Amino acid sequence: MKPKVLFIDTVHELLEQRLAKIGFDCVEGYSFSRAEVLKGINEYTGVVIRSRFKIDQEFIDAATQLKFICRSGSGMENIDMEYATSKNIYCFNSPEGNRDAVGEHAIAMLLCLFNNIIRSDKEVRQGIWNREKNRGIELMGKTVGIIGYGVMGSAFAKRLSGFGVDVFAYDKYKSNYGNEFAKESSLEEIYGKADIVSIHLPLTEETTYYINEDFINRFSKNIYVINTSRGKNLNTKDLVDAMKSRKVLGACLDVLEYETSSFEKIDKENLPEDFIYLSKCENVVLSPHVAGWTKESYVKLSGFLADKVEEKLGQFLK
Repeated sequence: MKPKVLFIDTVHELLEQRLAKIGFDCVEGYSFSRAEVLKGINEYTGVVIRSRFKIDQEFIDAATQLKFICRSGSGMENIDMEYATSKNIYCFNSPEGNRDAVGEHAIAMLLCLFNNIIRSDKEVRQGIWNREKNRGIELMGKTVGIIGYGVMGSAFAKRLSGFGVDVFAYDKYKSNYGNEFAKESSLEEIYGKADIVSIHLPLTEETTYYINEDFINRFSKNIYVINTSRGKNLNTKDLVDAMKSRKVLGACLDVLEYETSSFEKIDKENLPEDFIYLSKCENVVLSPHVAGWTKESYVKLSGFLADKVEEKLGQFLK
């Protein structure tokens, strides 16, 4: 009998096709509740998920035959990786699949902010032709600080390379990572030089509210903030306070701390006052967690996961 893989979330069909080709029986469980999944998960060798629900200790204990978890995307906060690893379960993600999309989206948001694209577009559609009000700011000559120089941070730095900016990168868990796109830096150097700060961090206990009042106030200059990582990497109240005082001059936010854990929605009936403030600011650019959400990345995310499963294939088919 073929080993079975349960697809809990929808991903591009390429992953299912490639897993089937190498000998797995792929089962689509997109509509299964968590309770239904737990009831039958002991039959499966692998699971594929985005963020629909947590793969915690209860889930892993029920999955007695499980040998791998594929997370389509980068963040692994919904998976108890330490416990999974203790059970000899491989955990794969695919940040390589949407790094290009994230890098491009961050650039797009920043250029929209600096050049008043959103406001001027709305005005022109209404017959308002206000050139002076929409005079922009050039990216050329600015200093960008990148916090977290992994797959996403380095992709953003690469996209910045044609804009004539100085890029400084800090990564607590790396060394000798400086390259042609960014200078390896300390936090203190970024605090002293940056005009723009962009975070590219996983969501962990350590990085929750990483951007907060203390972090913001350490910068010598008034800054612009970009967050394409996780909403809870940033304390929204502290950001709003800093914007009111002009310590933060503008923000590009693809993610919000008010998103559901699946990232699929926010509760529009109960949005807090801080979000309402941001939504009315012309110096804020917002998007609905789509920085890595392109037609091309949809395919690549599945392709990279398939590559990783194939590389370890012998471990799963024993």
